[in-house]
Amino acid sequence: MMRAHRRLPLLVLAGLLAAATLNACAPVLVGGAVMTGMAASDRRTAGSQLEDERIETRGAGRLRENLGERVHINITSYNRQVLLTGEVPNEQDKQLAEQVVSRVENVRSIVNELVVLGASTLTQRSSDALVTGRVKSNLIDAKDLQSNAFKVVTERGVVYLMGRVTLREADRATDLASRTSGVQKVVRLFEIISEEELLEMQQPTPGPQPAKQTGGPAY
Repeated sequence: MMRAHRRLPLLVLAGLLAAATLNACAPVLVGGAVMTGMAASDRRTAGSQLEDERIETRGAGRLRENLGERVHINITSYNRQVLLTGEVPNEQDKQLAEQVVSRVENVRSIVNELVVLGASTLTQRSSDALVTGRVKSNLIDAKDLQSNAFKVVTERGVVYLMGRVTLREADRATDLASRTSGVQKVVRLFEIISEEELLEMQQPTPGPQPAKQTGGPAY
């Protein structure tokens, strides 16, 4: 079954967030895949973040229109790279899902991680949510990482890491995730930037300059 994650029963969502002890963004679609991250320190531009939200919303709607309730698909977009996770009943539906999402406006690329299986259980999805919470917690505890630069998605114990990060950050986050309880495998979907680019991002934005006075002193 596929429906908006933001429509998760409030009690279930509150329980998952409490277990994870994190303030996370609402997931996109119901299922094992859960995204975390805070927009305040996101390394995407505000326009890119908005575009990713549009891609996820439009993609979810078109998947519903074309595949109905026979599939369980999660759609995650980061800088217009779309990750599809979840379960479909056959290979044809897997390819159809990719084709449908590829036609959404401004999608740059698709990583199709759908598997031909029966839909995951609520127990499995809850377990995946807890794994996501543990991974995110480990990223927060790492003093050499900016945790909100990462997006974490978990499906059946497989953790997908996304974000605009340096190679050093990517390796460090991968190591932390791989050593987290419940993680079966880590898949890296990073957009690698240089250390110089990171330093430029961290430079404070100059504020407005005071207007220059013209003419002589006023009496």
